[in-house]
Amino acid sequence: QVQLVESGGGLVQAGGSLRLSCAASGRTFSRNDMGWFRQTPGKEREFVAAISWSGGITYYVDSVKGRFTISRDNAKNTVYLQMNSLKPEDTAVYYCAVCVSATWTDHRSYDHWGQGTQVTVSS
Repeated sequence: QVQLVESGGGLVQAGGSLRLSCAASGRTFSRNDMGWFRQTPGKEREFVAAISWSGGITYYVDSVKGRFTISRDNAKNTVYLQMNSLKPEDTAVYYCAVCVSATWTDHRSYDHWGQGTQVTVSS
């Protein structure tokens, strides 16, 4: 059974850093684009970043450009999200997922969602 497990979330002060990991099991995703989304209560799931299957192409929502970096290690079947200069507005549950169609920024393009990891940034 396919499973994605996110980890690395926590409580951090504004300006701090966290590194999220998304480990896949059940099958390899080395030929799939992958993405990170985040969600706060009462709001829709928001696209954060995506990476091509080779790792050669990345894309970010404007609000995290220059602060977040998505990467992957296909040998470990793992995707990462390095988050620097965190802001209180980055507080959310962060999810990773497998992209199954062309539109990276649309959550409907994704499948096999993880359970999420909570990131809380205090001011």
